[in-house]
Amino acid sequence: MARSALVVVPAYNEAETIVEVVSRATRHADVCVVDDASTDDTAALVAGIDRVHCIRHARNTHIARGILDGFAHAREAGYEHCITMDAGLSHDPDAIPDFLARPDADLVLGYREAHDNVPGYRRALSAAASVMMNMAMARRPLPFGGPGLRDCTSGYRMYSRRAFELLLGADLHSRAFDFHIESLAFVFRAGLRIEEIPITYRFTNSSLQPAIVWEALRTWTGLWTRELV
Repeated sequence: MARSALVVVPAYNEAETIVEVVSRATRHADVCVVDDASTDDTAALVAGIDRVHCIRHARNTHIARGILDGFAHAREAGYEHCITMDAGLSHDPDAIPDFLARPDADLVLGYREAHDNVPGYRRALSAAASVMMNMAMARRPLPFGGPGLRDCTSGYRMYSRRAFELLLGADLHSRAFDFHIESLAFVFRAGLRIEEIPITYRFTNSSLQPAIVWEALRTWTGLWTRELV
């Protein structure tokens, strides 16, 4: 039997916030927490919470594998949509109904219209990444005339079954936060429908390291030459 939506929450050592995240998210949808070999009590804290399924990784696999394992569970359980969100309360679980209100889109991006305590360098980096991604997705040498998406790196988004099944069968090279830009490129080049809705982004902590930025640049460079679909 088809189910409406599953919220996929990749988590690594998120004991401080995970209970609040899933408790608020389950008011709107079922939740799948993918615990990426946390060394704290993240998995234990969500065990037994109604409407929550927990996948536990034996070793740390990073965000891409976590999201894809959540997608695989959604496919097996018959969900029609997957919403991905952060485990650290950067994303407001009470915005989930805004995504669910767009069931006809294959990918709904939550673009960060309002910011709470976000450093200027992070906002500038996200803005630059979106310009670069719009160019790469359409393979245009100039920063206009492409898809014109406002926020290409936001991880708060909803995928249709068609979109997440596409990604489950895709030749993805990303491992970390670059998953968000690579998955967007696959969906766009497959000709699927993409929409955006405004969200508030709350800055809570930063795991952004130079190596992560380098991986994202490498993934972005590859999008110019790879035939994705």
